[in-house]
Amino acid sequence: MPDFLVSFPKLNIIDLAVNRVAFEFNLFGRSISIYWYGILIAAGFLIAMILSLKQAKSFDLNPDHVSEMYMWIIPLGLIGARLYYVAFAWSEFAGNPAKIIDTRTGGLAFYGGVIGGVIGVMIWSRVRKIPMTKIADFLIVYLPLGQAIGRWGNFFNQEAFGTNTMLPWGMISNGTRAYLNQVRLPGVNPNLPVHPTFFYEFVANLLTFIVLLIIRRKSIRPLTTVSAYLIMYGIVRFFVEGIRTDPLYVGDGRIRVSQWLSAAMVVAGVIILFVMRQRRRQTLEASLSSVPESGEDDVEIIE
Repeated sequence: MPDFLVSFPKLNIIDLAVNRVAFEFNLFGRSISIYWYGILIAAGFLIAMILSLKQAKSFDLNPDHVSEMYMWIIPLGLIGARLYYVAFAWSEFAGNPAKIIDTRTGGLAFYGGVIGGVIGVMIWSRVRKIPMTKIADFLIVYLPLGQAIGRWGNFFNQEAFGTNTMLPWGMISNGTRAYLNQVRLPGVNPNLPVHPTFFYEFVANLLTFIVLLIIRRKSIRPLTTVSAYLIMYGIVRFFVEGIRTDPLYVGDGRIRVSQWLSAAMVVAGVIILFVMRQRRRQTLEASLSSVPESGEDDVEIIE
């Protein structure tokens, strides 16, 4: 019996059988279940790592050093993702703290994963004495690709969906009905299709990945690629979070944490672009002032 029967009525896809468990096996007499959620998150990490290792030399980075960096990023990213979720959904765990280490049915927050991953990169760059700006611009490209792959884990768990929609790709399942009947959100009908917001982020992240590849290849200012990611993903997540039915809240329950963080990402991206542009201008002007007067007419400031 499948965990969920998922339908996209206007696409004539009815009762698609979906299971959270990919496969099971026995190990030393104990039944082991492998969940799609974990497989897809692991696949996102693995594909991002393989691509970055293949392209490392093109950006004057040692592939061995990059693989070593992932030994910091992966565990700290997973720990950060879980702790972030637990912190803002503590009511789920207060009565049973042992659930904190059980991630089989979801409960990993993207922003927490980024925070943990950034800490890992900072530690690694300090150990290897490689400028953080250099590795950040190189590595940020692969983040949306990993996100895009990982978002399909939400589909297999039937989570991270939105409010009701009459659009052709509206989705409904026994999972969406059960959740919406439990939380009873005003204006949301459990028996009507909902936005498949996981799919919106999948598409947006793939497009972001492609754009960042182009920006990384052509940019000349440090942190340009990082800024582009902050702005692009911040905008996407802000609007997607606005229609999700399972946001994490802070304060009196009116502030969606991810929307505030998304807005902060956009602002940070714009500020970084401005600061780096000003620094480059100052550097070029300083170079101009050091050129003898006879050669000043031949020097042009290029932005």
